[in-house]
Amino acid sequence: MRIRTAILTLLAVAVLAPRAGAAPEGHYSWLTPLAGWTQLSKNLAYPEAESLKSGPAVGLRLGHQFSDPFGIELGGYFVPTKEAAGAGRTVNEIGGDASLMYTPVRWSAGSLYLAAGGGANARMASGFTRANYMTFEQALGWSGWFSDHFGYRLEARNVMDLPHKDLGNSNRNDQQYWLGLTWAMGGKPRDTDGDGVPDRKDKCPNTPAGAKVDATGCPIDSDGDGVYDGLDQCPNTPKGAVVDAKGCPKDTDGDGVYDGLDQCPDTPKGAKVDARGCPLDSDGDGVYDGLDQCPNTPKGAVVDANGCPIDSDGDGVPDGLDKCPNTPAGAKVDADGCPIVVSERETELLDTGMIRLQNVNFETGKSDLLPESLPILDEVGPILRKWPQLQIEVGGHTDSRGSAAKNQALSESRANAVRDYLLKKFPDIAATQLSAKGYGAGRPVAPNTSALAMARNRRVEFVVLNKDVLKKEVEKRKLLQK
Repeated sequence: MRIRTAILTLLAVAVLAPRAGAAPEGHYSWLTPLAGWTQLSKNLAYPEAESLKSGPAVGLRLGHQFSDPFGIELGGYFVPTKEAAGAGRTVNEIGGDASLMYTPVRWSAGSLYLAAGGGANARMASGFTRANYMTFEQALGWSGWFSDHFGYRLEARNVMDLPHKDLGNSNRNDQQYWLGLTWAMGGKPRDTDGDGVPDRKDKCPNTPAGAKVDATGCPIDSDGDGVYDGLDQCPNTPKGAVVDAKGCPKDTDGDGVYDGLDQCPDTPKGAKVDARGCPLDSDGDGVYDGLDQCPNTPKGAVVDANGCPIDSDGDGVPDGLDKCPNTPAGAKVDADGCPIVVSERETELLDTGMIRLQNVNFETGKSDLLPESLPILDEVGPILRKWPQLQIEVGGHTDSRGSAAKNQALSESRANAVRDYLLKKFPDIAATQLSAKGYGAGRPVAPNTSALAMARNRRVEFVVLNKDVLKKEVEKRKLLQK
């Protein structure tokens, strides 16, 4: 009953005791002066017919922690008391012991310890002494620390007397209840969180194990990602990147730009992105680079899911650019996707290497074009523009009336007038494509014996000069038509 009461009392005091740090670390020694109360055994008589009164006690204990969790301690105590009856003489009890101490667990608030050992005691009065030379002691205690060197101690100890004879009848047990202040010597300063900074200097006492700390014991996070150095497996994370528990950046969409820095976080797998993590679409067809199987689609073309142009009518011009989207199958089309209509004059150019115009009229004796001649020349302009690779000579011809010199000059002037009109009306025709030359009456196509024949000789001819290029173009055209 007494032991149970002692244990409950000790636990209650420990719970209410001030919170402090763990014990000093390593090997250290301690000195503890004690004050307490001794409850003497009712089975003890002094003299034999009388018992002793319980009373206050003082003590001193000296110990050494030689490993964790074991230590050894030497102690002594002094109890002044009186006989409970009879003469009422003063009796002084003194004792000492050696104990092995065991501390199974250490908490930041303190430590619960067990002790067991043996010693001797003696009880003395004036004119009479009775000694119990041997004792067996057991203790349950609680120790807490205010600093690396100063702490407190609470203890309940049972002291069993072992008489010299008849050990089997050892039924005298004294209970001692102690409170003491402990001074520790040696050992290492306490470092509860094991970060290398003593608790007394540690401003961050609960640092996770393995984290690197500064001189004040606070964790270092060099890359500012929220995972401390020493625990951070990716120590050079860019600022702003989202990381996992290991401190490594996350890239949810796998585009190479970390979450937190990725301004387009849901990029489809395989798409190429810019430095912000946003998909690239170099040809602007709506299918991202990396997924686009036709990466150089012309602007405005309609594409399929793979980014390849759709050509619904199969004419070679993609939908979206095809101005004639329903071209019949097999029809030849121009760059706009519209069927090509070859005029008679174009056919004449390709077949004969020249276009001969006999109804281009000028004012009599002059090189001024008459209005009715302009629509005829307007038919020739688009043909020349269509074949920019052909070098064309504009040839002027007259009939035989008049002198040869006059006819030569007039033919040259009229050829240049035709050239100038075409270049002005069709500015996309290069000036280097057209040359002008007058032939006078030197190359008639009919005898100058009638008005009709002379009208045929007054003509303008567009002659291809680079016949080899014309031949290649004609052959290419035939292959396309097959």
